[in-house]
Amino acid sequence: MFRGLLMLAPALVGGLSFASTRYAFAEDTKLPATLTFTAYDTGTAGFNIAVGVGKMMKDKYSTDVRVLPAGNDVARLAPLRAKRAASAAMGSGTYFAQEGVFEFGAKEWGPQPLQILLSTVDCNCGSLGVAADTGVKELKDLKGKRVGFVVGSPALNQNSLAVLAFAGLTQKDVKAVEFASYGAMWKGLINNDVDAAFGTTITGPAKEAETSPRGLIWPPLPAKDKEGWARMQKVGSFFFPQVATCGAGISPDKPVELGNYPYPIFVAYASQPADQVYAITKAMIVNYDAYKDSAPGAGGLAADRQTKNWVVPLHPGAVKAMKEAGQWSDAQDAHNNKLFKRQEVLAAAWTDYGKSNPPSDEKAFLDGWMKARAAALAKADMPNGFD
Repeated sequence: MFRGLLMLAPALVGGLSFASTRYAFAEDTKLPATLTFTAYDTGTAGFNIAVGVGKMMKDKYSTDVRVLPAGNDVARLAPLRAKRAASAAMGSGTYFAQEGVFEFGAKEWGPQPLQILLSTVDCNCGSLGVAADTGVKELKDLKGKRVGFVVGSPALNQNSLAVLAFAGLTQKDVKAVEFASYGAMWKGLINNDVDAAFGTTITGPAKEAETSPRGLIWPPLPAKDKEGWARMQKVGSFFFPQVATCGAGISPDKPVELGNYPYPIFVAYASQPADQVYAITKAMIVNYDAYKDSAPGAGGLAADRQTKNWVVPLHPGAVKAMKEAGQWSDAQDAHNNKLFKRQEVLAAAWTDYGKSNPPSDEKAFLDGWMKARAAALAKADMPNGFD
């Protein structure tokens, strides 16, 4: 399982006296006059949480935050890579981008050294929402049904395949319907163009689907089904079992056993200045109370609720803020440093592959890269994650 792979950055220590409602920091936070974030489509949980954080920065620091909605992972990362955005609110595509797989195995991309600021795990989960009028009760009932996939979004697509794998199903067992964006896919479910779509239980489109004539259910992924979870984590190693107590058709009185991973995950590139990442992360930690109720799921951004030992490292600037918040350990530091090493191995493998005169055909290029990637990771005694 890839969950045992996270690590964090070199120890950077804060000092004395800046008091907040929750933590003490060394110095006042200084943010630029403007910041740009990217996120999923308007109305999604990631977009709404990013807007809530942006409002806090406007209120507390007079910083204007622009949140750019984008329908897939490539579109979310492009402004960040071009240095036109300070952070992207990502999902599991963070991991795929780091690993250089799927769309990120194209010659225009390759492994991306993404590193985390903060991420959220709250009362919600992420899974396949299914139109209630289909009669589906369990995931195995999706055989032969229409399942949505999003062009250019390996995260969403692999997540859907992981959930299907829980029931022993593959893409060949369902009717795959492609959409241009996450929002379009959920509109397709409401409009009866598709029967199931992946999303977080608190995403706005899922609520729309629940209140539509079709209705919405979330087929469970019981934690006691060890074989089902083994199949699921083979496809999506970043998932873990969790009970959802909030979301479309879900409440503390009507919980559902599903799966989850951190979302949204605010990320930056390794090359971004540590002081900038530190300031943004610190602002989010210090002023948590100002935005924690701004959108469903925002409460999971608290420093003391961060997922430990995940599959992507924290940025050194974020580590500094976490250390000052008293939410960092030597074990996390060791894990983080292993992940930094993994990113170095992947980057070197990509460089070497580029020098090997790889084929120009897109599919052949990706196949060759995946073999080179696997060999490099094996040589470094690191798990592949995509066997």
